[in-house]
Amino acid sequence: MERIAELTILSPDDKAAAELPRVSADELAIGKKRLYIESYGCQMNFSDSEIVAAVMRNAGFATTSTAEEADVIFLNTCAIRDNAEQKVRNRLVHLNAFKKRKPELVVGVLGCMAERLKTKLLEEEQIVDIVAGPDAYRDMPRLVEEAETGQKAVNVFLSREETYADIAPIRLGSNGVTAFISIMRGCDNMCSFCVVPFTRGRERSRDPHSIVREAEQLFADGYREVTLLGQNVDSYKWLDDSSAARANLRSETAAADRPNPKSPVTFADLLARVASIHPDLRVRFSTSHPKDITDDVLYTMARFDNICNYIHLPAQSGNSRILELMNRTYDREWYLQKIDRIRAILGDDCGISHDMISGFCSETEEEHQDSLSLMEYARFDYGYMFAYSERPGTLAAKKYADDVPEDVKKRRLNEIIALQRDLSLERNQRHLGKVQRVLVEGFSKRSEADLSGRNDQNKIVVFPRGTHKKGDYVNVLVTECSSATLIGTVV
Repeated sequence: MERIAELTILSPDDKAAAELPRVSADELAIGKKRLYIESYGCQMNFSDSEIVAAVMRNAGFATTSTAEEADVIFLNTCAIRDNAEQKVRNRLVHLNAFKKRKPELVVGVLGCMAERLKTKLLEEEQIVDIVAGPDAYRDMPRLVEEAETGQKAVNVFLSREETYADIAPIRLGSNGVTAFISIMRGCDNMCSFCVVPFTRGRERSRDPHSIVREAEQLFADGYREVTLLGQNVDSYKWLDDSSAARANLRSETAAADRPNPKSPVTFADLLARVASIHPDLRVRFSTSHPKDITDDVLYTMARFDNICNYIHLPAQSGNSRILELMNRTYDREWYLQKIDRIRAILGDDCGISHDMISGFCSETEEEHQDSLSLMEYARFDYGYMFAYSERPGTLAAKKYADDVPEDVKKRRLNEIIALQRDLSLERNQRHLGKVQRVLVEGFSKRSEADLSGRNDQNKIVVFPRGTHKKGDYVNVLVTECSSATLIGTVV
């Protein structure tokens, strides 16, 4: 697959930069301006950076894997927590050195932080030339041209229609085996702690035909796993009134009882369509809001072997009063019943991960213990755990005092992390002595003598390299494990 560009992608906690493929300079890049992109935050930001790269390539840009070589630098940002914003601000300070050596360098801040802090970024961070929100990526070439004249360029307009369905992303930060497909944008849930509805706008779904075409093309290009992305994939809905849908309906339904030809496509329907492309194309999805994941989705997962047996189901708290303050629209018992339903339909081996916030406004010690007991009941495979960080403009910031001391937040967070580490080890030990089907994604982080990939439950599996290569499916007998990794041998 031809590559003339690369992306640098940083994890939300900035543990390390993602490994980049080593490629030689491409002749097609000679004479072109070069773009460098860093992405922070969630998987949606990673996916968006691939869209930005495609837009800029279509405008005549090449890209580079080093900021020093760039004519244009974009930081695709996250605003979900203060820590993420501070990392971007620190990175801008570092990039200021490049700007001093190369005054014509254009620096842009994109994404959620850009939309939320547009004025501050332009006034306080003098290095920033462009501020562009998540729905302004088609406008990036014009914004760059405006910035090159010495003007500050801004577009933070939030659209009710934009899904970028017609743009083929450039998979330059990918391992060539797994890829993201954005199926919807925005969020309507209005959780009191979250800025996403304000930074990414209202919820809108993407045409399912374009999603299936993208997945088909990825499979044809050698990819063997896709992850369907959305702030809340379970609320995906598309009114399908295509001629193909109408023709299928006419052929299947007698005229006397024919329903409205405009048939809604639900997330369960979309999952089935993508899974039907090929049995060797594995399908994952993220994220599921507990209030919206349906039995239809669970039964569809059970029906297709290539839909991975894994669900990310953010809890955020284990206490009903706190969940109400968070505007999560479910209580503790309802969430536990959803866990029971998942286990009943998909079995005890279904991987379930979570999000958990410690120290939300007015949280008591007893309510913190409720979060720990919910984790113990659910037996989560792993989780993403954070201390509460008040975000300006959210309902929580307007209505509730951020009154849990920082040292208490951190202590509670450490207790959540310690419990999850024990649960993760327990869940991983269930795989000992069992054979796992693993999609090889590349070398192990520690040694090129070993390969690594993930199993059905989204767990990293490491095993001797042998003659296997990226993109292969292998059966691995698990012989050892830690709380984070399964280790085994190919059988």
